[in-house]
Amino acid sequence: MKNSGQTSTVRPEHIFRDRREAGRVLGELLEAYRGDPRVVVLGLARGGVPVAWEVAAALGAALDAFVVRKLGVPGREEFAMGALAGRGVVVLNDDLVRDLAITPEQLRRVVDREGRELVRREAAYRGNRPPTDVAGRIVILVDDGLATGASMHAAVDALREREPEQIVVAVPAAPESTCRDLRAVVDDVVCATMPFPFRAVGDSFWNFAQVTDEEVRTLLRTPTVGPGTPNARMLEFDSAAGIVRLASREAPDGVPAPQDLLDLVGDARIVLIGESSHGTHEFYAARAEITRRLIEEKGFTAVAAEADWPDAYRVNRYVRGHGSDTSAEEALRGFERFPAWMWRNTVVRDFVAWLREHNDRCAAQGRDQTGFYGLDLYSLHRSMREVIDYLDRVDPVAAQRARARYSCFEHVSGEDGQAYGYAAAFSAGESCEQQVVDQLVDLQHHALEYARRGGILADDDQFYAERNVWSVRDAEEYYRTMFGGRVSSWNLRDRHMADTLDALIEHLDRRLGSTARVVVWAHNSHVGDARATEVGTQGELTVGQLVRERYRDDCRLIGFSTYAGTVTAAGEWGGPAERKVVRAALPSSVEELFHEVGKDAFLVRTDHDRRTADTLRVARLERAIGVIYRPETERQSHYFYTRLSDQFDALIHIDTTHALEPLERTSLWVEGEMPETYPFAL
Repeated sequence: MKNSGQTSTVRPEHIFRDRREAGRVLGELLEAYRGDPRVVVLGLARGGVPVAWEVAAALGAALDAFVVRKLGVPGREEFAMGALAGRGVVVLNDDLVRDLAITPEQLRRVVDREGRELVRREAAYRGNRPPTDVAGRIVILVDDGLATGASMHAAVDALREREPEQIVVAVPAAPESTCRDLRAVVDDVVCATMPFPFRAVGDSFWNFAQVTDEEVRTLLRTPTVGPGTPNARMLEFDSAAGIVRLASREAPDGVPAPQDLLDLVGDARIVLIGESSHGTHEFYAARAEITRRLIEEKGFTAVAAEADWPDAYRVNRYVRGHGSDTSAEEALRGFERFPAWMWRNTVVRDFVAWLREHNDRCAAQGRDQTGFYGLDLYSLHRSMREVIDYLDRVDPVAAQRARARYSCFEHVSGEDGQAYGYAAAFSAGESCEQQVVDQLVDLQHHALEYARRGGILADDDQFYAERNVWSVRDAEEYYRTMFGGRVSSWNLRDRHMADTLDALIEHLDRRLGSTARVVVWAHNSHVGDARATEVGTQGELTVGQLVRERYRDDCRLIGFSTYAGTVTAAGEWGGPAERKVVRAALPSSVEELFHEVGKDAFLVRTDHDRRTADTLRVARLERAIGVIYRPETERQSHYFYTRLSDQFDALIHIDTTHALEPLERTSLWVEGEMPETYPFAL
């Protein structure tokens, strides 16, 4: 078993390779301004100029530098108390100046010093050439990032005196509060990423080396418009689509050819297969077919899903010929908690029925069967009941101890883990942390004794009970921490899933007497490596990251994507299943790039060759639809930046997809959502 208690302490990876790549990303986000002769791009010198050059080249616009100087607190110059721009425009943080008791004389000395540097830089960058005339034009102000936004506010104030028609601010990274403040004073704001918590601008870049005066002069001399000048965005995008097209392999309905799949998987013992929504038929169907092939042709003996442990184990009993369920549909009835359609759907039902038939053949031939297991931790109360039921059979005295410990949760009415978490987190109820830990220790202490009582089935039952007691322990902590911060609760959940996978592999290795091979079913946001994504810079980790750290070359991470179609999702947590229209993917996204490839469905490996890997390593938006879909806030709710080559080993793209069919279809699902163009279909 791998060391499940250890997590990498390496600092999360950055989003942008350097300022130039950040500029190309901004250029795609600003495509509405492309080709408009009124547009001029001004880069805040020095760091904003490399970013601005790429923006100007992408838009086919003129470029110039705009010099702004930060006014540092005397003796603590890294902290800005304001900024200085041309024509003597000064923006101050009055509260900070007052709180630090900065005297007028101290302020004057700082302004004088920075004013001289501002004049020097103006002369160094353009010599005798006057600043670009911006009167009546659309000015896009670009910097390499913002913290407080003081420098940008100073630039806006100074620029306004030159009477532009519109002012647009564009930066690769800034706190949400800074972007919100700027929206109140300019015509448009584009913040490519809004890291939380925001520590420093440089945290968003791999390479954040200081920009020199000579680099600024060189960039200002390099044309961004005119005959023979490439439109950087279009060339980069078109060539990226062409490179992916050449590297892609046909995958009808999302299923790669047998040899392509077997070459990708190789000797890996863990294959994680994702989905970019929890409600897309093609993702589920392709994943099920790929899994069938891995079971039949590569000897995989377990499917581990992003599902609650006790509900999935009921399916495991059915597919292995145990339990009382008489059909696949009946075995799936344990999935009662929202969102039931995630596992109670026609694709999973058919796969479970096939797996039962496969296992029956294996049993008749004396071959190893394949199990179905859950990795998730939401089953707080259900897992408690399963622990007590198990102990009632093997140790009634221990069962009474478990009842006494778990009775702690009775102080919160109902079976809502969130209600317990809220009460415990805000001291409105008793914390049951110690009780669940005591029960875990108690069961582990007697584990060997219980397992010795009856062969393989007894060992399986003991393992099932032990994972339930772990689920209770981790669910209690999860619900307690979910009110303290998204990152901490997300990380606890993904660690639990990775640890459950480790425990399952160890159990199967021991039971089978050989190396177990497991297919994992989960959302892309769990399967992918967080270190390659925007959320990774915020401290989130994922199952994919943890599996890569623990198993290295023994795993494969495979994601899915789509451009447009329909999806089964709710409008809010706990809501009914609806059939919703999925909007066409946003510009500068992975999905738009794959749409431009021009194929209905294909596989692309991120390790295919260096050119493909480098192309897919450029920061792009990626869409993630969970069980809720909010198209009205799609950019904020469903997109994040990623470096695809580092996130996955391979991607399967299906350009148009359809909603997953629940076993219980609501009227909302049957009627579906009308497309925005209804009834004209234009």
